[in-house]
Amino acid sequence: MVNQVQRVDGSWQTSKSDSSGASNSGESSKESSRCSTPLLDADRSDRLREKMRKRMESGDPWFSLEFFPPRTASGAVNLISRFDRMGSGGPLFIDITWHPAGDPGSNKETSSMMIASTAVNYCGLESVLHLTCSNQSQETITGYLTKAKQLGLKNIMALRGDPLGTDWEDEEEGFNYATDLVKHIRSEFDDYFDICVAGYPTGHPEAQSYAEDLQHLKEKVDAGADFIITQLFFRADTFLKFLRDCRAIGITVPILPGVFPIQGYQSLRQLVKLSKLEVPEEIMEVIEPIKDNDAAIRSYGIHQAVEMCRVLLDSGAVPGLHFYTLNREVATTEVLRQLGLWIEDPRRPLPWATSANPKRKVEDVRPIFWASRPKSYIYRTQDWDDFPNGRWGNSSSPAFGELNDYYLFYLKSKSSKDALLKMWGEELTSETSVFEVFTSYITAQVNRGGHKVMCLPWNDDALATETNLLKDELEKVNRRGVLTINSQPNINGKPSSDPIAGWGPAGGYVFQKAYLEFFTSSENVTALLKVLKKYEPRVNYHIVNVQGHNMTNAQDMQPNAVTWGIFPGREIVQPTVVDPVSFMYWKDEAFALWIEQWAKLYEDESPSRMIIKYIHDNYFLVNLVDNDFPLDSCLWQVLDDMFELGCTTILTDRFLFCVSFFFFF
Repeated sequence: MVNQVQRVDGSWQTSKSDSSGASNSGESSKESSRCSTPLLDADRSDRLREKMRKRMESGDPWFSLEFFPPRTASGAVNLISRFDRMGSGGPLFIDITWHPAGDPGSNKETSSMMIASTAVNYCGLESVLHLTCSNQSQETITGYLTKAKQLGLKNIMALRGDPLGTDWEDEEEGFNYATDLVKHIRSEFDDYFDICVAGYPTGHPEAQSYAEDLQHLKEKVDAGADFIITQLFFRADTFLKFLRDCRAIGITVPILPGVFPIQGYQSLRQLVKLSKLEVPEEIMEVIEPIKDNDAAIRSYGIHQAVEMCRVLLDSGAVPGLHFYTLNREVATTEVLRQLGLWIEDPRRPLPWATSANPKRKVEDVRPIFWASRPKSYIYRTQDWDDFPNGRWGNSSSPAFGELNDYYLFYLKSKSSKDALLKMWGEELTSETSVFEVFTSYITAQVNRGGHKVMCLPWNDDALATETNLLKDELEKVNRRGVLTINSQPNINGKPSSDPIAGWGPAGGYVFQKAYLEFFTSSENVTALLKVLKKYEPRVNYHIVNVQGHNMTNAQDMQPNAVTWGIFPGREIVQPTVVDPVSFMYWKDEAFALWIEQWAKLYEDESPSRMIIKYIHDNYFLVNLVDNDFPLDSCLWQVLDDMFELGCTTILTDRFLFCVSFFFFF
């Protein structure tokens, strides 16, 4: 297959590519991008047990969160959104429970394996996958562990698990104790996995005695477990006694208390039944009179959890807290806020969301086009063998995977079809209706139907804080049919700690070129190409339609660094680039979202669908880079000039038409 790229001088540059569209001219950027640049965040490559050790040595307490797989596909979408929100508070890790009845090791979107994989790969969260012995052979367990490793999971919580019936039945070809599972993991996978095991502050309900259960716990640790998470409890003294007893018999690994903020009467009863625990009388005396008032119970549960956690942390013996969330966020988040553990650090390791997959630990460069769709970028590059480190390399980028399934649960919009119709229009009457949707999103004001537009097909979240700096200018151009999907302001040496633009280690400075990406009509593009001639070489551009006809003035099709940082004792890091070849992969996705996410909301052949299809078929996708970052951005003036020239052309055409009409008659 041959690609032709029209350059600004009208000439055509030809390059060969394979059937996937990847250019084969020059060396692969996967090979040419190798660089000795150190990782911005060394902890990304650390093991979980090492992260714990460092936090313990520094006296910095942490928290972790437990979730269970949902029962439905829509529940999976909601849970991934919750990961993103709760991940912003800084958990050291999350863990995902294993339910044998729910096909937990399958590729179903509701399986434990897929939820944990998504948390690691697409949400960037260090994750622990539960694995039980219940009703499973050694061969099956080995298969699950192999699959977990292939998916980038590197932490396992080894459990015996609950019996499928009333009593535990021995598995002839499996394991009957968590100790055996730990030994098997170490035997088959050496030291690859960090292993967690369960501890019981009041003793396992099936153990003959508390002392015997402590010995079983020590056997699990001696077999190779790296840390312990306990069953829930209701009094701080219960855990502190358990901790002392563990240390007394030689258990030295970290022991994390399992904390359950009481959130409702029925959920408390169910959890107590499953764990075979007794709720202290003083707690029941408070809860019984308010058992029908969920808000009151949640308020009490938050207070009780905060008071208990303060005692634990003040003891100096508890390095971190593990929370049983029941897949809810309000109570746990509030407890963490009151404890001062919920810290939304505005400084990011990189300007984009990183993956926790160890295979991607060197990755520190990406094209800017996927800035608002990081999960999509990870999905499309999941089969790469290695990743750019230090620089993107030349334009012969590696092939991106196809994105044909827009409805994978981790790529799907968090909003329902009904919600999207309310935001984007139950019925569209013209292109102007679409302009209004984009404008409502930028301004965060209600649309003509009285609904706030909280997302677009190209961005499933509210407007980023950084983009708010451009809000007024973005509003103006969107009203006039420049439909923006990506932008960044110019930055000239902001501290890396800046709450809006900052990223990377402390003590550094970050820089950005002004960038703007948008869809617009062919008439606007005609005027824009004329205007851009007077802004060269300051402004680089790339303009393409859905058929692949593209125009650019990118020098030799090389990537253009649009974000970089300078940090003490490190090389310059350039984490985002505008790359002409990658742009051609992105354009397929960007145009397809008009159809896949928007047009399909409407009936076939309906006026609304035809309007979106017209835009898809006839508009161009444009990106502009202002290379003179120390100066105020000129991109808004470029667009003003485009609008002015476009209006002049229209008026001239109308004048010539009128003159012709006059002389004809």
